Amino acid sequence: MDTPDLIAFVQVADNRSFSEAALNLHLTQSAVSRRIAALERGLGVRLFDRVGRSVTLTEAGATLLPRARRILGEIDDSRTLLSNLRGDVGGSLRLGTSHHIGLHRLPDVLRAFSERHPDVVLELHFLDSEAAHDLLLQAQIELAVVTLPPETPAPLASRRVWRDPLVFAVNPDHPLASSPGPSLAELGGHRAVLPGSGTYTGRIVTRLFAGAGIELDATMSTNYLETIRMMAGIGLGWTVLPATMVDERLLRIDPVDAPELERTLGWVRHPERTASNAARVFLEMLEAHADPA
Repeated sequence: MDTPDLIAFVQVADNRSFSEAALNLHLTQSAVSRRIAALERGLGVRLFDRVGRSVTLTEAGATLLPRARRILGEIDDSRTLLSNLRGDVGGSLRLGTSHHIGLHRLPDVLRAFSERHPDVVLELHFLDSEAAHDLLLQAQIELAVVTLPPETPAPLASRRVWRDPLVFAVNPDHPLASSPGPSLAELGGHRAVLPGSGTYTGRIVTRLFAGAGIELDATMSTNYLETIRMMAGIGLGWTVLPATMVDERLLRIDPVDAPELERTLGWVRHPERTASNAARVFLEMLEAHADPA
């Protein structure tokens, strides 16, 4: 099995598309097709079923996929190990982060890193924190700076960098704005604009209200906090946001029966994969910008 053929196979499997794989690999679609055909001939099995524009893995393809990822991960790990021996800080650093962290927490770190290490090509992937864990496990990114879950899924390792207090907020003209300290039950009687229930932030809020036996009217949700701020800012509902995001469009409210809420932001990596020199330096710079322990 040739490495380029395996790379093409994983790309087609991930994208369920030969054309998308070709775009990602900067190849023609026919070149990707030839690589898949060569791999299928070498293995003596069909890896994909092609019905019209639909591309799905066969049983053989599904069996090969995790092994192909493991092989490519080992090759990449070996390259990193040998590169580290030279002591150079170069190559590429594949970094996953959320839009919120990328906008509000990382700019100073990214600027300083790029100025000190111009030979490193930063590959930034903006994605949900939950999706970052999957990409780390698949070795598609080397490092993630995201919202940390209560427990980091094995075998990944994580470390806190910032505390991120969360606050309740409404438009200043919202009915809840006139209450000195509304209860959670009062909030439950009004429409909410919240992060999706599949996000770690959304789960913090839903657990709070579920624990109090209060049903939320949260038909409007999105994973993008900037969009939530806009929607709450124009009066579409109350919300919960990082305290750093509450601006003149919003008024903070403090429910009398709600505990202090906060998220934990930090880095996540796969400890069984060799960290590149670029990743090591980036982690050191993150620690320099971290909240006091």
